[in-house]
Amino acid sequence: MSYKQIDLAVLDMAGTTVADDGLVIRAFDVAATSAGIPEQGPEREAARQYVIDTMGQSKIVVFRALLGDEDRAQAANAAFEAAYAEFADAGVTPIPGAEEAISALRKAGIKVALTTGFSRETQDKLLNALGWNDIADLTLAPSDAGRGRPYPDMVLTALLRLGIDAVDRVAVLGDTSSDIGTGLAAGARIVAGTLTGAHNEEQLRAAGATHVVPSVVDFAALLLTKG
Repeated sequence: MSYKQIDLAVLDMAGTTVADDGLVIRAFDVAATSAGIPEQGPEREAARQYVIDTMGQSKIVVFRALLGDEDRAQAANAAFEAAYAEFADAGVTPIPGAEEAISALRKAGIKVALTTGFSRETQDKLLNALGWNDIADLTLAPSDAGRGRPYPDMVLTALLRLGIDAVDRVAVLGDTSSDIGTGLAAGARIVAGTLTGAHNEEQLRAAGATHVVPSVVDFAALLLTKG
């Protein structure tokens, strides 16, 4: 099959189509402090490293693993979401060329779904801040699908909602190992990593990426190339 026969592109947001600029780590630091993790020292460093390693996963799941207590996890997640939304309101920008790449895919007949590890509320704030409410065919947060990354739920939900005939008509792009895990678990034909976000080429390849591209612009070019 040629790449032309991809019918759905599932794209991550922060780090993939939206410039992150360290906002996730800044918001995590606010949440960690509110949860009582010391601001300095090995416990904070270990927690921050865990957040980097699990970047892309549903944030409540990350806080449950870190804190081991549901009430603390919920409180930390609420603090994280509030801090991220505040930072995003101060100004978020697309990855250079992202809007044009998404437009090119849709003009070619490829449906586009934007996914996130954030809550629906935070995703909506991001979309509003970017003026992206109509940029994609579908936007999904973990709560819309069941489970977040690295589970396949968001990719499969996009396939079902957009009426795609088979998983081998799906391409996934993300900047983290969790994004790659999601695409592989869903059976997508192309599961690509992008170098504009959290994880480097070595990490993305180790996670099983079928392709690693400099940015979403190159991903769109890959899908639009005749096989």
